[in-house]
Amino acid sequence: MPSCEPGPPAAGLPTKTFRSYLPHCHRTYSCVHCQAHLAKHDELISKSFQGSHGRAYLFNSVVNVGCGPAEQRLLLTGLHSVADIFCESCKTTLGWKYEQAFETSQKYKEGKFIIEMSHMVKDNGWD
Repeated sequence: MPSCEPGPPAAGLPTKTFRSYLPHCHRTYSCVHCQAHLAKHDELISKSFQGSHGRAYLFNSVVNVGCGPAEQRLLLTGLHSVADIFCESCKTTLGWKYEQAFETSQKYKEGKFIIEMSHMVKDNGWD
């Protein structure tokens, strides 16, 4: 059975230091630009979201991500207060964090994260 301890980077890849490494026994999502870990598959809530530039996934929690200032945006599902999120390693904007939803039916999104599919890749055990 695989260890749930974070492991070293794969052989042949340049060594980078990230704030958080997710355990190798979990299926994970990583930044497509720098391979920083972003989220465990277990934190995925929905694959049915639309980002600014295409399909996106909604996650309960993420790692190695920074947050910009919150601003109000009119999204497909109504007015929300959101903050852009970016990869802490390469600074690429990945999506946003829902800070506040103004419609009752959208309150479940508060505190959750959108990451656009074009900015992430699947790692560890997806075969």
